[in-house]
Amino acid sequence: MLLNGFWQYPVVEAAGNFSVVVLCLILSMVIFEIVTKYKNWVEIKKGNVAVALATGGKILGVCNIFRYSIERHNSLVEMMGWGLFGFILLIFAYVLFEFMTPTFKVDEEIEKDNRSVGFISFTISVGLSFVIGASIS
Repeated sequence: MLLNGFWQYPVVEAAGNFSVVVLCLILSMVIFEIVTKYKNWVEIKKGNVAVALATGGKILGVCNIFRYSIERHNSLVEMMGWGLFGFILLIFAYVLFEFMTPTFKVDEEIEKDNRSVGFISFTISVGLSFVIGASIS
């Protein structure tokens, strides 16, 4: 009974949501590190702006999806489930972006610091996160 009351406090709920989303964000960055052909943080350390844009878009996209999930779902488990489902859709969008550009390889261009491709990747991640977020609401 005491534990149920504990989660009723807005500060506790906010801290719980924040903690879960940070863990999910770390997990999503690990998965994106596996999905991309380049090493995100190595390239960013070298000053690769295209990778920074693409990675920033992914971070913003994942956080935006979880924002929608927090707004619309009451339980922590439900919020996590829908947020992770939205993240899977964002990965699918990334793979689809690669498929829809048959004249060049997105990962190779981003690794070569092609900032135009990095910016489009950023825009796709952020833009679709709004669509995904509205869909999981």
